[in-house]
Amino acid sequence: MRTPRATMRAGLAMAAALAAAVSVPAAVTAAPAAASAAPAAGGHYTGTLPDGATWIADVPAQWNGTLLLYSHGFGPLTAADAPDPTTAAALLARGYALAGSSYDPNGSEWALDSAVGDQFGTLRAVEARVLPGAPRQVLAFGTSMGGLVSALEAQDGAGRIDGALTTCGIVAGAINLNNYQLDGEYALARLLLPGKQVQLVRFTSATQALATATTLQTAAAQAQQTAAGRARLALAMAFINVPPWAAGQAAPPPPSDPAAQEAAQYQVEFTGAFSTLDFIESGRPSIDQAAGGSATWTRGVDFAAVLAHSPYRAEVAALYRTAGLSLRDDLGTLTRDADITADPGAVRSLERTSVPTGRLAVPELDLHTISDQLVPVQQENYYARQVRAAGDGGLLRQAYVASVGHCNFSPAELVAGVLAISHRVSTGRWGSVADPDSLERTALSLNLGAARFTGYHPGPLTGATCAGRATGAG
Repeated sequence: MRTPRATMRAGLAMAAALAAAVSVPAAVTAAPAAASAAPAAGGHYTGTLPDGATWIADVPAQWNGTLLLYSHGFGPLTAADAPDPTTAAALLARGYALAGSSYDPNGSEWALDSAVGDQFGTLRAVEARVLPGAPRQVLAFGTSMGGLVSALEAQDGAGRIDGALTTCGIVAGAINLNNYQLDGEYALARLLLPGKQVQLVRFTSATQALATATTLQTAAAQAQQTAAGRARLALAMAFINVPPWAAGQAAPPPPSDPAAQEAAQYQVEFTGAFSTLDFIESGRPSIDQAAGGSATWTRGVDFAAVLAHSPYRAEVAALYRTAGLSLRDDLGTLTRDADITADPGAVRSLERTSVPTGRLAVPELDLHTISDQLVPVQQENYYARQVRAAGDGGLLRQAYVASVGHCNFSPAELVAGVLAISHRVSTGRWGSVADPDSLERTALSLNLGAARFTGYHPGPLTGATCAGRATGAG
């Protein structure tokens, strides 16, 4: 007998059946996660939604009754139903069905205008035409920008999903993302290139944005050679929330070594064939395209107040003392000269599509790497405060992995997260299932790679909208 939830889902699914074209099943070819992996999945399905978004679904031969609705990150608008083939194979081997959409292919790669709707449209289509019966559980699962999508699904998904796993998600929302990144870029331009006009907003193409990245990186490389330059770089990188733990380091430098912290941050932000700054700058035109204008600003920002809330303020102050520079003077210069304004309509657009309210309709588990160069772990601090303020703190749990890199999770860590949120939904309580020791034991038992869960509490998000920032809309 169907539960009331399953009955409701079945009705929604039947209403959507005619709107989705579905292909004939084909064998899933994802490689097994390990020698002990279960047999290949039973079927691979594809379809198209009315707005042109495509979707895919993979169903194992022995389905466990749970569907994972996967939201992919920023980039090409191609349907995906898992973060990587190894994780997909491991989940299918454990009986999970997988589904996910491309989002609307006719717009920006920052596809928040359509992503949540396309994901729920995919869910209706898969329930109507693909699954052998109504699911017992539907769990949202998202990565990076897709983690923002899964957080929004957790906010608005009552009656459609039962829980959410958000990984490396932009859970502080797009306006915060835009603003703290701009704070740092503005500091680089104003303090390292005084008197030079450097375009920081309203790019018309990724090529134009990358030219700015090159200008700023060249200035940063020169600054890194002097004590004064390193102090100012530390200030700019504090605004961007750059983690002081670089690839190749066994552990982050201690706070007692500010010079080593700055050196690690420099490596994280400015080095490599396609640096973190390159990625940040090249992505901004897509956000502007989606918002219909620029939704980021510096006007009205008190940069001294912003730094006062930063977990890196002691590092910055120490390096300024070493260099013999006045931190107060530089912060005063940044505040006095800040004149970048936002387009009000663009701000409203991102507030509507790309900023979680903190309200939760279902339980949510967030996973984040400690050193995330693109979506800093401090976003989780901001999000937890929002959820508590909304009165839903009991529905949220956050867990941390001691690794370097954006979304640098092993399949073991991701599957452990799925098992944890599934357990919470099944039992109605968290217990210790999302504690680091419990997640670590589960991950180790899976033989799917590294298990690095650790106890951790991220510091405040530097440059958050509640920390010394005015509205800035022109």
